[in-house]
Amino acid sequence: MPLRYSRRFIDKYVLLPLSVRNKVDKVLALLETNFRHPGLQSHPILGSPGIYEARVDQKFRITYERSNDILKIRNIDNHDECLRHP
Repeated sequence: MPLRYSRRFIDKYVLLPLSVRNKVDKVLALLETNFRHPGLQSHPILGSPGIYEARVDQKFRITYERSNDILKIRNIDNHDECLRHP
């Protein structure tokens, strides 16, 4: 499924350390090929209909939404901040 990136995601992505960006790139590749891959540990965010969270590592999460046949990548941040502003 094609990915589209929000401005917020791009702005935060470029500020991440290279080691985290490499992990994010792997997550994005999985989302593009199989957004239901169990390694992503994706699930809906309570209180935010239609928005999902995917795990990058113990600290970082990505939020996204499915719209038609596109995944819009919304945010990347530490777990708590990402869920506060999905």
